Amino acid sequence: MMGAGVKGGVSYGATDQFGRRAEENPTTVWNIYSTVMYLLGLDYRNLSCHHTGIDERLTKVHGRVVKQVVALPLSA
Repeated sequence: MMGAGVKGGVSYGATDQFGRRAEENPTTVWNIYSTVMYLLGLDYRNLSCHHTGIDERLTKVHGRVVKQVVALPLSA
């Protein structure tokens, strides 16, 4: 990720020597979605879509903003 409120020159986490598994600061795809939506100015906690008859959050219940990569101050 780069630009639009993401800290420049920051490395978040590390992998094993082959790049197959996260060794430090593993994160989920839901956290990445939440971070991107936060940087776009969307309320990632309340944004949902209608899928198979129910309203489902795009970040499920697991998504959290990865604060270590965000250059902007987090609100609430």
